[in-house]
Amino acid sequence: MDIGFIGLGNMGFHMARRLIEAGHTLTVYDTRRAAIDRLVALGAAAAGSPREIADRLETVIASLPTPDIVLAVATGRSGVIAGKRVRRFIDTSTTGAEMASRIFTALKAKDIVQIDAPVSGGVSGAEKGTLAVMVSGPRAEVEAAEPALKVFGKVFFISERPGAGQTMKLANNVLSATAMAATSEAIVMGVKAGLDPRVMVEVINAGTGRNTATETKFPRNIIPRKFDLGFTNGLMMKDVNLCLAEAKSLGVPMEVVSAVARLLQHACDEIGPDKDLTTIVQPVERRAGVEVRAPHSNDD
Repeated sequence: MDIGFIGLGNMGFHMARRLIEAGHTLTVYDTRRAAIDRLVALGAAAAGSPREIADRLETVIASLPTPDIVLAVATGRSGVIAGKRVRRFIDTSTTGAEMASRIFTALKAKDIVQIDAPVSGGVSGAEKGTLAVMVSGPRAEVEAAEPALKVFGKVFFISERPGAGQTMKLANNVLSATAMAATSEAIVMGVKAGLDPRVMVEVINAGTGRNTATETKFPRNIIPRKFDLGFTNGLMMKDVNLCLAEAKSLGVPMEVVSAVARLLQHACDEIGPDKDLTTIVQPVERRAGVEVRAPHSNDD
């Protein structure tokens, strides 16, 4: 397929790279010239704006950090909506169902179909092509885009309803955030009591407390004090707040997720919204007066 790709950050770069490696012809755009050049070196063509990509190509994929940026890229004056050739806009970002529906309606007026395709699996999943791709949109258009979407990982068709893929993504991400928050408190408690966090993780992973934080994030990113997952506190805060807003609109109480949001806010305020999500453990550590690291470790 001939594909346009907008947004070449931590996730987008690997997704775009995999499309090139799979034999698709790619034209790319990012606000950072260095990010464009990195893909051009791998065989992509460069464009100067989202509109330029939409002038050239029928299928445009976006991987962007916030709902407002997606809205501007999709419907702004120099956005996809102004393109002469584009037929479908595939958004792999996390925007929430309300924003997805808003963009769907705006693009539909110009005979452009939006396909929601938010992804989960992190930077490592984008790199390896093992993402979960949660798709909603007209079935025929999804099928037309599937050769590209399958390059990213396993495709799940959620619904034809605009925004359904976004609701699925938010449900997934709040569970991921909850695992991080709850595991941080549990492991810090154990360390304060004198337990080895490495042993704690081994025990939990052999028992009923096992989750994504204990399986990967604590042993790989936190206990070695690397804090290099590749996803920020601010982005997870955005996702959790989107979920809380959607739950409120649906009349669904979310007391546990509200508590997770408070801990994430502490991480944003005290460590920084641009810091790695795995630093969510640090506000808990500070209050407890301990650090989650291997005993007698020489790591800084």
